[in-house]
Amino acid sequence: MKIIPVIDLKNGVVVHARQGDRDHYQPVQSLLCHSSNIYDVIEAFLGLYAFDTFYIADLNAILGQDNHEQLITEVMACFPKILFWIDKGYQRYDPHLITPDNYLPVLGSESYQNETVLELKHFNNRFILSLDYSMSGTLGSEYLFFSPDLWPDNIIIMTLAQVGGNQGPDLDKVTQYCKLYPQKNFIAAGGIRNVSDLTMLKQMGIRQALIASSLHSGAIKREDIEKL
Repeated sequence: MKIIPVIDLKNGVVVHARQGDRDHYQPVQSLLCHSSNIYDVIEAFLGLYAFDTFYIADLNAILGQDNHEQLITEVMACFPKILFWIDKGYQRYDPHLITPDNYLPVLGSESYQNETVLELKHFNNRFILSLDYSMSGTLGSEYLFFSPDLWPDNIIIMTLAQVGGNQGPDLDKVTQYCKLYPQKNFIAAGGIRNVSDLTMLKQMGIRQALIASSLHSGAIKREDIEKL
């Protein structure tokens, strides 16, 4: 089981994501560090464990409210040996765009509509897909959820309503996807509270998990990560 720390950026600082209510996210409060500066948070995570992959969500970009393009580029340059999965909302494939070697785009269903979803084919499997769910159902292109021919090998099952809510992961959804598409690598995201949740996910065949709150709170410790 590989743990991938999550960093949610909004208005220049790292915030604590809670159940998809992005208008009310507050700067993160962490036992690992007393700062919401992205560099301090990354260093704190690395002090906990030698993570080689991070997930960054540019919430301003996802919401269409400016972006953190320059800051994220500087962060990737500062940590060249770390792979960064970057979700910055709708991204159109540009064959002329030069990106750092340690950059991998995350394309979330919430940022695509049925008329734009076929653009995913142009990325030639070099991206992470995020299938996003709210409390009431799917987010974004409904077509995408039933079109595995558009999916890359690695797919996040993101239940936003359970993010930061200490409710546990959405085991039913994860189980369903693993059974229907055993050839894909599904990544759990949202609500993971402790090592027991991770153990259950591992037994279901999940090999990667996105985590923020339970790392900041100390619920998942270095020894837990090493055992997994």
